[in-house]
Amino acid sequence: MSGNNARTVRRAKAGTTESPWVRRTLIGVALAFMFLFLVLPLAAVAAEALRKGFGAYVEALKEPDAWSAIRLTLITAAIAVPLNLVFGVAAAWAIAKFEFRGKAFLTTLVDLPFAVSPVVAGLIYVLVFGAQGWLGPWLAEHDIKIIFAVPGIVLATVFVTFPFIARELIPLMQSQGTDEEQAAIVLGATGWQTFWRVTLPNIKWGLLYGVILCNARAMGEFGAVSVVSGHIRGQTNTMPLHVEVLYNEYQSVAAFAVASLLAILALVTLLIKTIIEWRHEREMKAIAELPPERPPATA
Repeated sequence: MSGNNARTVRRAKAGTTESPWVRRTLIGVALAFMFLFLVLPLAAVAAEALRKGFGAYVEALKEPDAWSAIRLTLITAAIAVPLNLVFGVAAAWAIAKFEFRGKAFLTTLVDLPFAVSPVVAGLIYVLVFGAQGWLGPWLAEHDIKIIFAVPGIVLATVFVTFPFIARELIPLMQSQGTDEEQAAIVLGATGWQTFWRVTLPNIKWGLLYGVILCNARAMGEFGAVSVVSGHIRGQTNTMPLHVEVLYNEYQSVAAFAVASLLAILALVTLLIKTIIEWRHEREMKAIAELPPERPPATA
């Protein structure tokens, strides 16, 4: 084999016909971009949070308002993620597995939070549930608080995060088709049995990935929550809002301490995502390496 042919074969195996210096340049640009916009800011946050020592860092996190913000963030995510899990699975199952009138409209609604600014979403909830809103007088009459309270924060978070699980599952379910579900139904399985024993095992990795993305966005949401929370310290400030308040008050060490906790949660989320992707690839590789089934021997 000539030298040119050997180089062509190597490039074909690498999935590109570009020369090595082009690939190295692209990799270098990507790594430089990640270092400049990802690694360096995270390092700056950690350095600023620990500027006055680890003791000051811990005290900033133990402060009552900070602990309240941490607790509220976790509570909001704990409510919003399961709600979006139910909605996302139901919407994806309906869109991918069934044909019905209004299917295109439902798909558009799933994508709506991607098109609407979170601030606008927060203003919509104020318009509906605020004191001067459509339902405000009725809520005030029955002593029900939505805006400037935890329910409003949860509603705003649910709105901005509900596409993540559905959008992760819809293309996956569509690519899998309905053959296995139809076979299960022909064999006598009920709808729920088909879902739990056929559909759910086939989508488990995509579902976990969507839940991780949804949880990450729920904990880091700022715009919509900022509008509906009222910024009441110790009551309606989530971690991102608390960081803003501390920074505006020139408490930079405390602000970066809480921000570093958000960064740590993001890194943990990224680690879990990486582990899930690795296990999924490992499972798919094991399935691909299984020997093909032999047809039964004929007499």
